[in-house]
Amino acid sequence: MDYRSEFGDFEGTTYLDCAGQGPLPLKSIRASQAALEWKKLPYRIPDEEYFGLPDRIRDLLARLLHANADEFAITSGASSGMMVVASSVDWKPEDEVLIGRGEFPAHFSTFAPLGDSGRLRVKIISPRDRFLRAADYIEQFAPKTRLVTASLVRFDDGSLLDAKQLAEACRKAGVMLLLDMSQCACAIPIDLHALGADFAVSSGYKWLLSPYGTGFFWARSESMKKLRPGPFYWKALEGARNFHSLPMGKFAAVPGASRWDAPETAAFTNLAAMQASLELIERISIAEIAEHNRKLIAQLIERLPRDAFVLASPAAAENRGSYVCVAARKPERTKEFHERLRKAQVFVSLREGSLRISPYLYNTERDIAKLIGILST
Repeated sequence: MDYRSEFGDFEGTTYLDCAGQGPLPLKSIRASQAALEWKKLPYRIPDEEYFGLPDRIRDLLARLLHANADEFAITSGASSGMMVVASSVDWKPEDEVLIGRGEFPAHFSTFAPLGDSGRLRVKIISPRDRFLRAADYIEQFAPKTRLVTASLVRFDDGSLLDAKQLAEACRKAGVMLLLDMSQCACAIPIDLHALGADFAVSSGYKWLLSPYGTGFFWARSESMKKLRPGPFYWKALEGARNFHSLPMGKFAAVPGASRWDAPETAAFTNLAAMQASLELIERISIAEIAEHNRKLIAQLIERLPRDAFVLASPAAAENRGSYVCVAARKPERTKEFHERLRKAQVFVSLREGSLRISPYLYNTERDIAKLIGILST
């Protein structure tokens, strides 16, 4: 089915960078514009939307990612959820946090300062082979290992972590697992409960097709107990939904993850668009999205000029996420090709010495052919 009509006119460009910024669908833009109208005439803002809008986002995420709605906090991005874990665990100075070499900087900016201040220790895990695997983390477990923080799909090479294997080993060793799903949530089928992690985070502006400044933090119901009580957004107070008689004597948080919501959770223009985007993804289905992207990536790999380029991602599709990275055989030429593509109005990302190519529903075989044509010259 042709879903290009769900998105704006790309003005003659070829956009292959959903892993960088997922475009807002047209219905999401209309939803955001309608929410702006509320702010123009505030008396039109429905009282129920202060809680109803975030609740609908939780319900959609729960259905799309196979979890419980009350396990989701609505955040401003992946870093927000990482900071919840970093600030809410009762760390001991000898505790270890394992982070893979070359991980997205948010993992380091969240936990490295705690290591520098002596509150815990950060251990960098290097891959035995080319790509980091679950076994690389597991082999480095020690008696004081407390947490593994890792991307389910890496931003720099598109490799897919065997999260089930890692989560099972973490469970047996009493280690917590935090997964960053920014490069795969709603791009590939994910069953959060089946994966076995304790926590997961994601930005919303990539594969969730949502505005910048959206995202989620997911905490397994049982794993919430591993986080210390702390400050929380007042709308998570018991009784806060009654605007006409707010709680003034008892200050307890409601059960569930909403206590970690970003303040001003119901940012109407952002969440109205996010809801519309998630509804579109649900209507199409993540399975169909993943299959569409898989076919385009397979075509790209098959036609890649191997005399000039090499794969910078795992060759096997089951070991990759929803995109692929390639690099020029002469490393200095990768940037040159990136500039050549941009001049031809073909947009991909340049990441860690590779071209990251991430198609979506609005892309066709013709887009891949145009890309290959430029890479072959």
